[in-house]
Amino acid sequence: MINSKFSYLLRNGKNPKFVYYGVNYLRLMIPKFFFRIRLKKELEKLNKSTDKDYIMQRVNYYNQLDRDSLSLSAAYDSWRDELIPLRRQPMCKQKVYFFDTFEYTRWFPQSLKWKLCPGDLVSVPNIPSIVKSRPLVAGNENSVIMKLDKVRHFIFIKDEKSFVEKKNMVVFRGKIGVPGTNGFKENRYRFLEKYWGHPMCNLGEIKGRHPNKQWIVEKMTLRQHLDYKFILSLEGNDVASNLKWVMSSNSLAVMPRPTCETWFMEGRLIPNYHYVEIKPDFSDLEERLNYYIAHPQEAEEIIRHAHEYVEQFKDPERERLVSLFVLKKYFEETNLVTF
Repeated sequence: MINSKFSYLLRNGKNPKFVYYGVNYLRLMIPKFFFRIRLKKELEKLNKSTDKDYIMQRVNYYNQLDRDSLSLSAAYDSWRDELIPLRRQPMCKQKVYFFDTFEYTRWFPQSLKWKLCPGDLVSVPNIPSIVKSRPLVAGNENSVIMKLDKVRHFIFIKDEKSFVEKKNMVVFRGKIGVPGTNGFKENRYRFLEKYWGHPMCNLGEIKGRHPNKQWIVEKMTLRQHLDYKFILSLEGNDVASNLKWVMSSNSLAVMPRPTCETWFMEGRLIPNYHYVEIKPDFSDLEERLNYYIAHPQEAEEIIRHAHEYVEQFKDPERERLVSLFVLKKYFEETNLVTF
């Protein structure tokens, strides 16, 4: 069992957390002064970029705050008191939220105030806040998205096996939880309840304590998932964390239309263009799988579109510039400052 767990840690295909934490603790040791004196020069790179319009389109997608509407809000003075200076931001219980924001907040004056809401959010904060995820609903402007918990969420994979070489099945491994407890993922529970034992499904929960003991299986590496034509991407606490690497593979992501989004802009995904859409009650799963098994060229078109979508997140220089401008706009709109 110990050897099995150690082997999984070495081969699972996920980002190594010890590298992530090592880099970020070293980052804390670099004086912020070096970044603050370079901020203006860094922001000026936007005007020299051939992607200027694209960058600002993404900035305004993540950050939909508007200074005029904020200033005219009757609650403006009260919620502004709930913001805290950057210098007083404590380490979060989930350290990734502190580290992933610190990478960019260190560029700005530490007297600026903000609100960081760590965790998997499915509701809109009552004041403008930095979040990892937001619900896809009208009036979600207070949720300003940044690229958070990226060590777990932003994984891309190189898949050398073509779609037609893979098994005519859908695979799922994930946490479900126990009904009636915190962290219970009802949609995943309903899916396994409906399709457990189905010949076109390889399903299992990787960590469970509920009565359905037969659902509990060993973890699979990302590479092992790639033996299947279809990989299920079901939302958990917020988004489906596997969607990014699935869309970078030569398998098809299968899921209902998303209800939440992150830095990956799940709200911009087009059903049956970037992924295979199934109904929220999962009733058409077998029909959708059989369709793309019978029409591999259409499946490969979706895979090509998914790869094109994923590609926009792979330029680290551009990702940094988008992140800095999201924060710049946040501080300008909430602190009433100009850079």
